Amino acid sequence: MRIEQRLTWRLKSAAWVGLEAASTIENVPIPGWFQSATWADPARDLVWRADEVEFVASPSVRSAGGLEAAKALPTTWWAGMRSSLEALSEHKTERVGVSQDHLTLRIGQVFEGVDTTVEEWGTAHADLHWGNVTVSGLLIDWQDWGQAPRGHDAATLWQASLPDPDLLSHVEAEFADDLQTRSGKLSQLMHCANAIRIAAKRGTETPFSQPAKMAAEVLLAELRV
Repeated sequence: MRIEQRLTWRLKSAAWVGLEAASTIENVPIPGWFQSATWADPARDLVWRADEVEFVASPSVRSAGGLEAAKALPTTWWAGMRSSLEALSEHKTERVGVSQDHLTLRIGQVFEGVDTTVEEWGTAHADLHWGNVTVSGLLIDWQDWGQAPRGHDAATLWQASLPDPDLLSHVEAEFADDLQTRSGKLSQLMHCANAIRIAAKRGTETPFSQPAKMAAEVLLAELRV
């Protein structure tokens, strides 16, 4: 059972029904969705939602050991993830996971002089970090899915792997077809910008910010050619 709450004015958000909407996706390992219930909480200006979903016994990669667990994933896991993301990218939807405006804003907050125009789009999970994939290959937590730049999901796993150079190289090799596209590089740069911006807001470096700065230098050189 998944239970969440939202302020009343946020009920129009696509994330509110993301899990239910994802039940229409085919050829992607998603926990089954059965039914939902919503109820008002006017005293706190909230609305609650409960979704009954398939029980997931497999732990997320993050909870199974994080980056070390990710490095131990078998070749079949990586092949399955590539197949899943390819099938997902072809799913037709009007939902928006990452918009052109959002990508342009985030990159522009940190880097100047970058043409952020995305030419290739596809459907994405849009929050595919190591906490949202299981060791069995399931993709979980579907609030944010929708159209995004090609390679966005691969770029999200890439960003989540920045603190570990070996894992980072593995992700780059596994998803090279998407990450080496212009849209894939823009997605990576957006994640770099987010990591740098978060560190600046906190006033201290994070495990992601320094490798993000180094990766951004390479990406900027390639994107500005």
